[in-house]
This record gives sequence, structure tokens and C-alpha cells, in this order.
Amino acid sequence: MKALVLGGSGFIGSHIVDTLLAAGHKVRVYDRAPERFRATPDAVEFMPGEFGDTEMLAEALNGIDLVLHLVSTTVPSTSNLYPVADIKGNLINTVRLLELMRTAGVRRILYLSSGGTVYGTPEIDPVPEGHPLRPISSYGIVKVAVENYLRMEHQLHGLSYTVVRASNPYGPRQGHVGVQGVIGTYLWSLARGNPIQLWGDGKIVRDFIYVGDLAQLCLMAVEAGISGNFNAGCGQGHSIAEIIAEIGRVTGQTLNPVRKPGRGFDVPRVVLDIGKIQAATGWKPETPLNEGLAETWAWVKNQKK
Repeated sequence: MKALVLGGSGFIGSHIVDTLLAAGHKVRVYDRAPERFRATPDAVEFMPGEFGDTEMLAEALNGIDLVLHLVSTTVPSTSNLYPVADIKGNLINTVRLLELMRTAGVRRILYLSSGGTVYGTPEIDPVPEGHPLRPISSYGIVKVAVENYLRMEHQLHGLSYTVVRASNPYGPRQGHVGVQGVIGTYLWSLARGNPIQLWGDGKIVRDFIYVGDLAQLCLMAVEAGISGNFNAGCGQGHSIAEIIAEIGRVTGQTLNPVRKPGRGFDVPRVVLDIGKIQAATGWKPETPLNEGLAETWAWVKNQKK
């Protein structure tokens, strides 16, 4: 199988690329720049380009069996500030991608959606895939819209699609710009000797998944040929206060976060029901939180050096 990984130079994308290569698949990466934290693997065919460049994207689709769409130009905390840019950069460009795929005869796609935002404030705990989709951020609204376009493309033109609603991935190669990924942001701050920030009272609960486990899930999903929407998390919740405490144990530091006001787009608790993906593929998360934090901290310290 030859896979085109859109956003394959990024945090999650680079791990999915590694997993595809290890399984013997051919990989072409389409991204605006090479990987940030390492050289692009020799086995990867890298094509530079913007997601909105239809001419380059059409060229990247040549000879491809499967597309893994991991591109997002926004994050939840910024999407509400610039919703028009969110719609243009993500929804409109994805609709154009589907048109290009139809023209090229590429009929399989895996799309990385968001288990943390598409459901809004959950009414069920843990949250199943059939929960109503009521996002409270532009980021989540656009993710839901893309999911609907995928379903429409399936019904009208026979597209085979897999939606992976990921929770909160963390792990090595996560950036440090501070806009998404609380674990990565905290660890990079500590490595630089800076205080960490706590938005709200620390009681917000999230489902954190180690990036290697998420990459393995995506591999198993495409190899199994499953279609539909699937949650991807560890199936357990941890409050931000618990994350801070565990980071303190892993790093051996006493943490005194700088407290900030709570944010309106932060849903109080999101823990995903992962039974559907487990039944469909046999996948299960393998990396406990303390082990994942230790591996991530070791990587961050090495990068800091």
C-alpha cells in the first residue's frame, strides 16, 4: 500500500509515518516543511506544499492508494478568534481535497478528527461515538463538518473513510509553542526553567493518549479496512491537577503553577469510550501515563541540550 500522509512532518504525522514504514508500506509525505526535530526518514518521499495548493496536492495524489489527512491549521484555543480562517483553511481545503481524490481515483481516506471537541459538553461518561455532536469551538464545528462531507462523499461517490476522533495525544516530537498539548507545553516550560500555567482550578478532566499508541491505532484501522467513526483515547480520565502532580514525580520537581482564569471553551470532562475501535481491530492502548510522561520528558531534555 502506498500512503499519502498530509501533515506527515508534524507531531502525530511523524509517528504515523514511522508506524507505516515499520509495517512495510510505502509513504509519501505532503507538508509545508520537513520534520522539525529530526531528518526525514530515508524511505519517505517528501513533497513540500501548502494544503491549499490544489495543483501540488493533485500531483501528490498520483499513484496513491490511501490518504491520511492529519492537517489542521488551527487549534481549539485559536479557532474561535478566527473562525473564517478556520473554515477556509480546514473545511474548504478538505472539500477540495475530496474533489481531487475523486478525480485521481483515490478512494480511501483516514481523517484525524477530535474526540475532545466534537461532542461538546458530554452527557454520557465515557463518551461513545453515537453521542450528539454539539461542539462549542469553531475547531470542533469544522471537524464535524468535515466528517459530514466524508459521509456524503461515501454515499454519493463510494469513498471509503475512517474517522479517528483522537482525545489528547502527547509524546516525543510534540512542539512547544504553548497553544495545544498541555503535557508538551508543561514539559518544555520546565526544561527551560519557566513556570507552568494552570487555567482554572485544575479539575478539568481529559483522556490522554500516548502518540505511539495513536499511531498504532491508525495503522491497524487502515490495514483492517474499517469504515466509520472511531474514538481514540486511553479510556481513562486524568484531571490537569493530576497531570501536574505526575509530572512533578517524573521530573523530580516541585511545581507551583501560575494560575489563570478558566476558559469558556474548556469542557469540564471528556473521557472517550474506546470499545468500538477495540472490537473492530483488537487495538488497545499500551502505554501507561507515567511511562509516557517519562519517555516524553527524556526526549524534551535531550532536545533542550
